[in-house]
Amino acid sequence: MVGPVLAQVKFRGTIRERSVEPYLKLLRFVREKPKFRGLLFDISSGGGEDIASTDLYLAVKRVSKVKPVVAAVGSMAASGGYMAALGAHRIYAYEESAVGSIGVVMPHFAAGGLLEKLGIQVDMLHHGRHKDAYQGIRPLTDEERVKMLKVGEVSYGSFIDMVARERRKPREEIAKLATGEFWSGKQALQLGLIDAIGDRERALEDLAHTAGISSRRTLELSPPRPFFERLAGGPMASLGQGLAGGFRASVHDAIEDVLLYGRRAR
Repeated sequence: MVGPVLAQVKFRGTIRERSVEPYLKLLRFVREKPKFRGLLFDISSGGGEDIASTDLYLAVKRVSKVKPVVAAVGSMAASGGYMAALGAHRIYAYEESAVGSIGVVMPHFAAGGLLEKLGIQVDMLHHGRHKDAYQGIRPLTDEERVKMLKVGEVSYGSFIDMVARERRKPREEIAKLATGEFWSGKQALQLGLIDAIGDRERALEDLAHTAGISSRRTLELSPPRPFFERLAGGPMASLGQGLAGGFRASVHDAIEDVLLYGRRAR
């Protein structure tokens, strides 16, 4: 498409470093290219890893410093997904969207009992009194649990500060909402967590009006797929191969979701 255009970037799924990195490059591309006069950030995510969520927010925020950005929430912008949307100038959501979940979770799984039942013995050789605490083998001690919660308090406080700053609300007001629960889009609008109710088309029209360009001049951008993924998805790939690849990816994501111990997740 020749001439100035609006960029539309769609993000779906769990926010992890490996899933976010291509989007950081893509958003930087949108920021640096003069032909892009604005960004529609189309997001539907329940959150994910702490740092990855912050990186995605910062990437969107950096675009918003040089050109208009509107976020369009799909079925969900919760936790890190909501954080990422905060980088936009305005946030749209459906009445039924799940919005918010301002909080931090740090799951810790102790599989030692299960391994013992399976006849598997683990000798955890380590230096440092607490080095074995977050390996998913044994439960945390009371001391370790307190320390882990203190680490999470830093991330939790930063999240509250970010929401208060971006939504231009008193910190005390946001702190009362930072219970980890989410609200419908309609409730989120009443609470001041979003700016308007509407679908992606309405959000795009808002962006187009601000940018002074027709909404028809919109270019949807996606990160390039890895070479081998493109090869496997080419015209010679069979349906069975596609299903198998999708199944492997689903299993991989499910395992990562379960084994998030030792990592802060939003």
